[in-house]
Formats: sequence, C-alpha cells, structure tokens
Amino acid sequence: MDFRTCITIPPSNLRITHRNRILALGSCFAESMTEMLTQMRYNIVCNPFGALYNPLSIVRHIKRVANNSYYSDRDMVEWQGRWFSTDAHTLLESSNMATAIEQMNKALERAHNALESADFVIITLGSDFVYERGGEVVANCHKLPAREFTRRRASIEEMVSALDEVFTQELSGKQIILTVSPIRHLKDGLAECSLSKASLRVVAARLAEKWDNAHYFPSYEIMMDELRDYRFYASDMLHPSEVAIQYIGTRFKEAWLDPKEEVLNQRIERFVKGCQHRPFDNTSEQYRQFTDGLYQDFVALKTAYPELDFTQEKIFLSQAGYNTDCFDKK
Repeated sequence: MDFRTCITIPPSNLRITHRNRILALGSCFAESMTEMLTQMRYNIVCNPFGALYNPLSIVRHIKRVANNSYYSDRDMVEWQGRWFSTDAHTLLESSNMATAIEQMNKALERAHNALESADFVIITLGSDFVYERGGEVVANCHKLPAREFTRRRASIEEMVSALDEVFTQELSGKQIILTVSPIRHLKDGLAECSLSKASLRVVAARLAEKWDNAHYFPSYEIMMDELRDYRFYASDMLHPSEVAIQYIGTRFKEAWLDPKEEVLNQRIERFVKGCQHRPFDNTSEQYRQFTDGLYQDFVALKTAYPELDFTQEKIFLSQAGYNTDCFDKK
C-alpha cells in the first residue's frame, strides 16, 4: 500500500547539460536549487542582485539587465549612513556611495552577461505582493520607514502581461522554466499566503500554455502534497528542510537534467566533496594517495569537459602542491 501521492512530472524533451548556460531568478528557493546544480558544476548564475519575490520585480530586473542600464547616484538611497539601491539586496550596500554604485554595476555586468548567454532561465515566483516607492516597484525595502512604501497585491492579468512582455523581447529564444516557491510567507497570514501562491500558479499556467518555450516545474506541489509533513520543514516551519530541498532537487534532476550525464554528475560530486575534505594529518602517506587520486580526477574531468568550473577545487589542489595551471585559459 502506498501511503502518499506523488506528483507526476513528465520528463522534458529538452534536457540541461553541462554545456548549457543557466540564469536563475526569483525567491531564495531559486538559490537552493542553484546550490544543488552548482555542486554538480553546472554553469549557472543566480540572482546577482539578490532574491526577487514578485513577478513585477523580476520583470523590472530583467529589463534593466538586458538594457545594461548602469547605476548612478540618481539611483541610490541613503539611510542611516548606508547607501543602497532598492533594486538589490543589502549585501550590495555600503557606507560609501561610490562603492555602492560600483558594486551595483559589477552585479549588473554579471547579470547582463549571464542573461545574454543563457540557454535556460529558471524563474521562481515567490509572492504576488508588491512594494512600491514613488510609484516604482522595489525589490528590497532595506528597512526604510514603512510610510515610504505602498503595498498591494498584483493582479493575475498584470503579472501575466508583464511577463508576456519580457518573454516576447528580453527572453525570446530562451527556454524558461517556471516554478512557484514552496516557502511560506507567514507574515502575510496563511490564508493570504495560500491565495498568493494560487495566483502565481495561475500565472505560470497561463504562460506555459501560451509559450512553447515556457515550462512549469511543480516545486510548490511537491512540497505541499508529496512532503506534507512538518518534518520536511526547517525549524522556522516556513522554509523547506535540507531533506526537502534535496528531494525536490532530485525530482528536478529527473525531469530536466540529461540522463546521459548522470555518471558524470556522480563523478563531479565525488570529486567536489573530496576537495572539501579536511584531514587530521595532511603529511601522511595516506593523505598523499588521497590527493593524488583527486588530482587524477581533476585532470580527467578538465580534459574531457574543459568548460567545467573547478575554481575552488583548483585552489585546494594548488595548496596541496599540484600544478593546475595547465588548464588555465590562455
């Protein structure tokens, strides 16, 4: 007897390989999925400006990034001795305005390059609540006084229309994977959160029905139905636990990653985990044999797949006394 119901996810005819480039945008759940793909060294860039929760913020971000519209002092806000943009996370703020602008423009360049080269764009929709300041949608309030913002719920038609526009222009020719974040927003109230997720699900469905290059992955449904137990939540009872994230990641792998690369992914994960190992005695013969094996893995992987990024692993092997410069681009 089966004591749970499983979401049926038809495998996509389009499969992601290590030669593809991916841009992930959206809520912090996008970052969880990115971490899983990064562990297997897929070429993915996630949220260069930080998490984006509602579709209108995501659209605003895509348009500015595509146009490569650099930031200047007119875009910056000063509050309590800190300079920042409401387009970005607090990690990009600074006590110096010039530094904050420089950090914003570096993030912009990274995002622009990632968007230009992306074969796949993963968009994680988190909430239909929108915050506006001076009539413009913001991505982050930076703890500015609440009176400076207007909070409203975006309509389904408004969200679909905004995403339609970037699907037609900035995202044209790219494969787009839509998903609804399983993270619950308790501050909105559970009933309001449910309504928000339902609206986002309708938005995703309409887009997937309209556009041949738009596809839906049921992250939210997996969490709500297959994993309907509080043991699959983190201690805050809002975010998926590590086990839940791994499970949803496994379902994503099954649906979207090229099965021909499964053995390669296993090799990469073993190699990456090996380079994260910290020994009790790094002078022992046993440890030298261990690192010799890792170096052989490195050479074999880089020879067969030169596009794989093993920057951190190269540092580890270099510190262990191995020559990794032979694979540096000239």
